[in-house]
Amino acid sequence: MKAARLLLLFCVLAFAPQCAWAAQFSGEYLISVCDSDENGKELIPGSHIACQAYISGIMDYHNLIRSLGTAPSVDFCVPEDVPLNVLQNRVTYYLKQNRKVHAKFTAAPAVALALFEMYPCEGASVKVRKPK
Repeated sequence: MKAARLLLLFCVLAFAPQCAWAAQFSGEYLISVCDSDENGKELIPGSHIACQAYISGIMDYHNLIRSLGTAPSVDFCVPEDVPLNVLQNRVTYYLKQNRKVHAKFTAAPAVALALFEMYPCEGASVKVRKPK
C-alpha cells in the first residue's frame, strides 16, 4: 500500500502541469544579438542567424495577418529583394537610435516599427530614415 501511494505521488508530481515561460527577446537583447563591430563582424559568433530568424519571423507573422484580411496597425511592405543582412543592419540601427524606448520591452513591436519606418506601404505618409 505504501508503494502504491509513493507511485501515485510520483505520478501526480511528474505529470502535473508546469509553469511555462515564453522566451522573449527584449530590445536590448536583440541589439546584442544583431550588433556587429565597425568592420561588420558579428559580436557574438553565429548570432546573425538568431537575429535574422527573429526579424524574418516578425515579417512572416505580419504577412500571415495581412493574408487573413486583418490589416496590422503598423503595416510595412519590405521589398522581396532586400537581403536579410541588410534588414539586420537597418533594424539594429533603428533599435540603437531608439534604445531608450525599446530596450526593456519585447523586441517584436520595435522590429515592426523599424520596418514600418523604413518600408512603409504605398500611400503611407511616413518619413523614411536610413542608416548612415
